[in-house]
Formats: sequence, structure tokens, C-alpha cells
Amino acid sequence: MVSVQAQAEDGGEHPSVCSPATRQVELACQSWTEIEAALKKGVRTVLLPVGGTEQSGPYMAVGKHNVRAYVLADEIARRLGNAFVAPVIAYVPEGSTHPRTGHMRFAGTLSIPPAVFAGLMEGAAESLRAQGFTTIVFLGDHGGYQTQLASLAAKLNKRWAKGGTAEVLFVGAYYDVIAGKYADYLRQQGHGVALGKHADISDTSLMLAVDPSLVREGLLRQAEKPDSADGVYGGDPRQATAELGRVGTAMQVQAAVEAISSFNRRHP
Repeated sequence: MVSVQAQAEDGGEHPSVCSPATRQVELACQSWTEIEAALKKGVRTVLLPVGGTEQSGPYMAVGKHNVRAYVLADEIARRLGNAFVAPVIAYVPEGSTHPRTGHMRFAGTLSIPPAVFAGLMEGAAESLRAQGFTTIVFLGDHGGYQTQLASLAAKLNKRWAKGGTAEVLFVGAYYDVIAGKYADYLRQQGHGVALGKHADISDTSLMLAVDPSLVREGLLRQAEKPDSADGVYGGDPRQATAELGRVGTAMQVQAAVEAISSFNRRHP
């Protein structure tokens, strides 16, 4: 990444983090008074996307889940209308550090204990509820914490039931569609043997569709078939394409939009 100082010295413009499209939905791109005004106008839905910083084989960057959660949550919010997106939660449980287990066996992975993750999610949700948001959406891009997100949503809803002012909606369909409808599509396209559990054709195609800069595509096309020692758990990412990935991301966005829209219709 080119530094701001280097850009200034080269006569370049400062990078724009809050583009017009992003500013429509990202809380981080609003001032507090703009958020307050939106709440007064009736904006009540906020997405809390959860990513994770983990290894995804030699050919995909460790920020995979964070970038996908960021981009797709923004698209979901734009499709919904009258919705905001909170900053992505990038720190999640990924395995033990002593001894190193799970994704923590590979460089670049960042892991926090499940109890810390629970506290982080609860604190973020409580903050949003206190401000006046009434539909707080847990949207997880990573499989490792889906069950915990569902449990946390139920716990918070039980705690908040007396007040009746807000609810957490855990949108499991956003993640479940990948191993379900999208995997079925890939099998129909003749890619069944390339499907695995992590960093496979599915995972890599989704990343190519969202942001190909996170995939080392040149190296990937020339590689021998990677295995678990490389951080690829089953399947084969080498035939991944952005075209295949766009089918999956469209399914994810649609599943989330339908779930949130249905919930909001039942909770006007």
C-alpha cells in the first residue's frame, strides 16, 4: 500500500476510503450527527459483519473473510435500503496459541478466546441498541463461529425481551448457502471433485469475485495441487474463477436480503 506521504510526494491524490457508494451505508463513513439524523428519520437496521483473520492457503491473503464480509454487507444494506453497516469484526476464535492448533498453526492468523469474542459481539450489539437501532444483524462470513453467533443472538434477545426495543437477527443463511445451494451449483458445473472445506474452488472463486487482489492468481494457476500441509483442506482451488464466484456471492446477498426483509416485515 502506498503511504499518504508517498502519494503526496508523487503528486497523487489521497486514497478515498469513503466513496459515495460506501458512504451510503457504512457507519464508519458517517459523523455522529448524520447517524443521529438517520435514526430520527427511521433507519433502524444495522448489520454487524463478522470476518476473521486466518490463513487460506498459499494463494489467498489472510484478510479474505474481512474483505468479503465488508463488501457483501455493504451490498446487502444497499439492497435493503434504510440500513447501516457497522465496522467488520476482524478478530475471532481461530485456534489455540499454546499449543498452536487450527488455523493458528499458520503464520498470519489472529485468534482470540471464544469468551473474548462473545464479549466483543455483546458489547457491539449493546452499543447499537443503546443508540436506537432495533434490528441488529449478525452476519458471519466464517464457519468456525456460526453456532456461537446463533447462541449469542438468543442470549441477547432473552436479555432484551423485557424492554422490547430491539432484537438480534442471526442470518445463518448467508453462510449456509455456500455449502448448500452454491456447492450444488458447482457440482452441476462439473466441479464436485474440487470442492473441499477450506481454500478450495468455492472459497477462492468467492474471493476472486469480490476482490481478486487478495488471490495470487498467477502462482495458483502454475501450482501443484495443494493439500492440508499448505492450509488447503480438501478440494482444489486451481480452477477457481470470478465468474463462478459471482454466482455464489449473488446467492449469499439474496439469502441475507430475504432473511432480513422478512424479519423486518414481521417486526415493523
